[in-house]
Amino acid sequence: MASFSLHGIPVSRGIAIGRAHLLKPAALDVKHYLVAEEQVEAEVKRLSDAIVKVHQELQTIWKDLPADAPSELGAFIDVHALILSDPIVSEQPLEIIRNRHYNAEWALLTQIDELSAQFDEIEDAYLRERKNDILQVGERILKVLTGSASQLPRKSHVDGDEVAAHMIVVAHDISPADMLQFRDRAFVGFVTDLGGQNSHTAIVARSLDIPAAVGMANASSLISQDDWVIIDGDAGVVIVDPAPVVLAQYRESQNQLLRERKKLGKLKKTPAITMDGTLIHLLANIELPEDCSGALDAGAVGVGLFRSEFLFMGRTGHANKLPSEDEQFESYRKAVIAMKGRPVTIRTLDVGADKPLAKAEETALNPALGLRAIRYCLAEPQMFLTQLRAILRASAFGPIHLLIPMLSHAFEIDQSLMLIEQAKAQLRDAKKKYDTDIKIGAMIEIPAAALTLPLFIKRLDFLSIGTNDLIQYTLAIDRVDHEVAHLYNPLHPAILQLLATTIATGAKAGIPVAVCGEVAGDTKLTRLLLGMGLREFSMHPAQLLAVKQEILGSDLAEIEPLTKKILRAYEPVVIAEAMERLRAL
Repeated sequence: MASFSLHGIPVSRGIAIGRAHLLKPAALDVKHYLVAEEQVEAEVKRLSDAIVKVHQELQTIWKDLPADAPSELGAFIDVHALILSDPIVSEQPLEIIRNRHYNAEWALLTQIDELSAQFDEIEDAYLRERKNDILQVGERILKVLTGSASQLPRKSHVDGDEVAAHMIVVAHDISPADMLQFRDRAFVGFVTDLGGQNSHTAIVARSLDIPAAVGMANASSLISQDDWVIIDGDAGVVIVDPAPVVLAQYRESQNQLLRERKKLGKLKKTPAITMDGTLIHLLANIELPEDCSGALDAGAVGVGLFRSEFLFMGRTGHANKLPSEDEQFESYRKAVIAMKGRPVTIRTLDVGADKPLAKAEETALNPALGLRAIRYCLAEPQMFLTQLRAILRASAFGPIHLLIPMLSHAFEIDQSLMLIEQAKAQLRDAKKKYDTDIKIGAMIEIPAAALTLPLFIKRLDFLSIGTNDLIQYTLAIDRVDHEVAHLYNPLHPAILQLLATTIATGAKAGIPVAVCGEVAGDTKLTRLLLGMGLREFSMHPAQLLAVKQEILGSDLAEIEPLTKKILRAYEPVVIAEAMERLRAL
């Protein structure tokens, strides 16, 4: 077989080499047929029993989680249990059987397909990825119905070659719960057709530090069982049936990476100080309170972004089942206590227009420009006040910074501040404690915000640049659209100007500015951001030590002049050449 390469989305760094082990989707085994009237209730019971069995499986998996399992796994299993309990999954398929006489598998797939179509309309990338959780729950039920559960082979030696025994899992998609079965088996990496940067599987891969590439489209149909596979997790490239010379090169690169990671581990307790003595604050982005342990272990000095959206997941179509104030408060308090006195920046709810939280009949012609993030919260003030009270209450247990996303107008800032004051007043009336001096900041992720910074600096305590959306809105690119993804460029001169201006304006005004988007964790851009004056980086904990290594080897006196030259440039070739020189310093 001739060698070929596949290109997808890199979600977890490193190199993995092994044999392909294909996991077949249970949906491929599904038969479609109608059941007789007298058999309908028996078919309903068959599906109900399968759902109960999956509930039991998830409970067993959660209870048997190893002590060293990433905290994300337990939380994601909880999400799958919530989805499984939701009537849209546990009851609607039963009604399809009764009304249409579909067999159980067909009824379940019909409902899952309808839900998937709804999620495809969601603008927010993180929420859109939650569609995969519903698909994974459906897959798990189908495996029970069809008896098609797959198992990986256990670790062994093949022909005396230990590498040959290592398995690269290739699947249409993999649920976080299913990843548990890989821990005691020969599993060194995975490739999936579905998924993106924010999928739960990607998050778990990063927490396990397992090389992975997702969004490969047709990988599971193009790769054959037992094919040799190389995953380049940094590039999102998969090489199938590589030539011996390519295999040897990647093995050497793999060994080099392992040696470098061992060195990085020694930096955990080393302060992030440049060669000229400038202290840099490295913070962590988290999705769950349980992520705090990983942030501390990586040496983070705080949480720069706690995405509160996770608490609102698994409640599709049920506005009356949004997390209560007490439920949110406990999650925020848990994170604050876990960080042991280090600051925790909590971003208020950031969701798109056509979302599970919106009314079913609501649609938007262009969700990216519609009712999302703070616009949605201001349109639902009671929901927003509930979250604000929960955050404020948690601030009594440790330092919290309150971060508001998607602001662009002065009146939005003023309305947000007014609601925060109203939430404080409600807590005072209820005699509940909170930090009266809680810091309030804004995400700078819309070009209009970056170009009107005095409005923000006058009213707020800190700024945090969300580079993902800033690039998307500035360049008019949907970064999850593969047809234009190649245009998504953090080194576009317009992006560089907006970043540099925001950082410099904040420094001049004496208010902290952080970067919490993907750019912050990209070591290729670390020195450029330092040269712009950035002193607070927030990223996934797995990226922190590599960024710290770049900082420790940087001298601002050398970096700043070259950074100014880059900021004066507009031609891509000139910028690229200057970036090479900057990294070589």
